[in-house]
Parts: sequence; structure tokens; C-alpha cells
Amino acid sequence: MSALDVVALQLAAKPGDVTGNVERLLEALRAHAPGAGLVVTPELVTTGYDLTMIDERGRELAEPLDGPTVTAVAEVAAQLGTTVVLGLLERDGDVLYDTAAMVLPDGTVHPFRKTHLYPNELPRFAAGEGLVTVDTPAGRIGPLICFEHAFPELATTLALAGTQILVIPSAVPIGYEYLLTLRTRARAQDNQIFVVACNLTGSGFSGRSLIVDPAGAVLAEAGPEESVLRVSIDLSAIDRERQQEPALGMRLADLYQADAVHRLGTSPVVGR
Repeated sequence: MSALDVVALQLAAKPGDVTGNVERLLEALRAHAPGAGLVVTPELVTTGYDLTMIDERGRELAEPLDGPTVTAVAEVAAQLGTTVVLGLLERDGDVLYDTAAMVLPDGTVHPFRKTHLYPNELPRFAAGEGLVTVDTPAGRIGPLICFEHAFPELATTLALAGTQILVIPSAVPIGYEYLLTLRTRARAQDNQIFVVACNLTGSGFSGRSLIVDPAGAVLAEAGPEESVLRVSIDLSAIDRERQQEPALGMRLADLYQADAVHRLGTSPVVGR
């Protein structure tokens, strides 16, 4: 595959202003997505991330996957020939999900519902039931959402399933941006894959989105303000890095279970 442009749209989202947020998102897509194979947006970019607002208006503001927002994004994705990873508040019947909708240029929409909810999200959202990968014209992508950064097993599972680009919409607050940087680089280097982590900015959120290569090197990093990151990547770098650092292929999965750990004696070592 030749060089592929990937974009992270680090946007602010006004809580509850779905119309305004979506208008600004569509403007950003039209301005910055042409020529890109993949565009990633922040978590809950359509409604904003505000749990009090979600308590009060979540079912009013959330949309199904065939609702007007996803439909509008799909139209732009088709026009531009790009895949868009859209963070949205999804409603399925009376149930709310924190979702990343992967919108392909042919109009296909594949949802990933956040599986590992942060404690204060548990009363608000239902957890998704499993991980997904999606084959796109930009390569095989695998999504995680925000807090799921914290679980190395998730990224490794996606990498073992063939993910080439890990995409992570997030809403990391100010004061925790160090975790965004640390975990994004670690998940890339752990698995020798590209990672695009796109974070909310604006009131209370840290921005600092970044795109990382399979060696864990930062290719582009945003500041705290609204920003657009665009990087040209070559997916063949994954195989090259795995030849240099073969850890993923040398896993001994049978050892990675608590009941496989041998507990040794606690007596002092002789001579010490």
C-alpha cells in the first residue's frame, strides 16, 4: 500500500448543542478530510461529554446509527472517499451507548460500543459486548474508546486480530493528559501498530491528541487548543518494526493467567 494520510480532528463540543457541534464537525471534515484515507474524531463529539447533561437530556439528544448525524457524516465520507471514526452518543431503544461509529466511503456503518466504562459512566451507559475490527480502504482498523486505553490486553487482542491502525476517540480531562500520551505510545509499541488518539478539547478537556507509529514514536501531537493533525503513514512499517521487535509474535499466552503463576516460598534467601 502506498502512503496513507490519517487525520485527527481535535474539536471542542458544547454540551447539549448537537446541531452546532455537528455543523462544526461537518465543516471540519469538508475542510480537512479531502485526500485523507482515515479521519478520527473525539469521544461524544456530537453531544459533548457532560454526564450531568446526559442524565438530564441524554435520551433526547442521543441518536440511532441510522439517525441524521451518522447519515450526514456518511454523505461527506462518500463524497470525499474517506473513512470517518465518529464518536457519538448512540440510542438503541431506551439504551444509551458511548459509541465509535466507523463510517466507510461506501456508506457502510460499523459500530463499536465502549466495553470498559469508567465508574461514573456505569449508571449512564450500557457496556458494549465485544471488540471489533473493520476492514476499510485505509486498512484494518480497531477501535477503543478513552478509558479502554488503560487495558493493554484490549489493544493486543485487536493487534492479534490483524488491526493495523488502532483508533481511540477520547475525552481525557485536564490533568490526565500524561496518561493519554503514555498509554497511546505504549499501545503502539506493545503491538507494533499505528495509533490515532483523538481527544476532546475545550472546557475541562486536555486536547493533546497524537498519532504514533509502530515503534512508539510520536508522529504528530496537538496542543490544548482545537487542532487538526495530519500525517502520511506507510502500513508496511508494521512488518518492518515487527522484524526488529518480534514481541507480539513471541507471546506465550498460556502463561498469562493467574492460576499459572507459581507462588514460591517466602523464607529469606540463604546468605542474606
